[in-house]
Amino acid sequence: ASDEDDGFFPFFPEINDSEGHPSSSHQTLKGTSKWATSLENLLEDPEGVKRFREFLKKEFSEENVLFWLACEEFKKTQGKKQMQEKAKEIYMTFLSSKASSQVNVEGQSRLNETILETPHPLMFQKLQDQIFNLMKYDSYSRFLKSDVFLNHKKSEEQEENSPEAQTAAKRASRIYNT
Repeated sequence: ASDEDDGFFPFFPEINDSEGHPSSSHQTLKGTSKWATSLENLLEDPEGVKRFREFLKKEFSEENVLFWLACEEFKKTQGKKQMQEKAKEIYMTFLSSKASSQVNVEGQSRLNETILETPHPLMFQKLQDQIFNLMKYDSYSRFLKSDVFLNHKKSEEQEENSPEAQTAAKRASRIYNT
């Protein structure tokens, strides 16, 4: 693997054993441990997104993750009419000078509504990348030190150490060790 390998392979679904459990040869990280490995992993997990939004709300920058999510959704949009509608929604919500949840991106002043007439799936990609980097190098590292993250991590660890979780783990290890 190269140095740039950040473990992000959307094309390879998890390899599961016959019972649908992740195969034991590849230990799967869950929850906060997975979120802490990369912003990509955090944004792939609905619970992670929820906690990150909670944190960004406190920092008054929730619009960044909302814009990023809207762009991800936009890329999946089919049909010119739907694309035009969604593109306009993204523009009006996040990019126009009168936007209710304006994101701060370079080149914004050059953006205008004419781009909305000929939408294409990657039309917001540059801006989305800027916002991703802003989150990655700014709010993401603060999120990992925040109470929102640390409290969630703590409650996860308590669940893992509960008697019920341990008996389930013992049962699982007996199954694999027979």
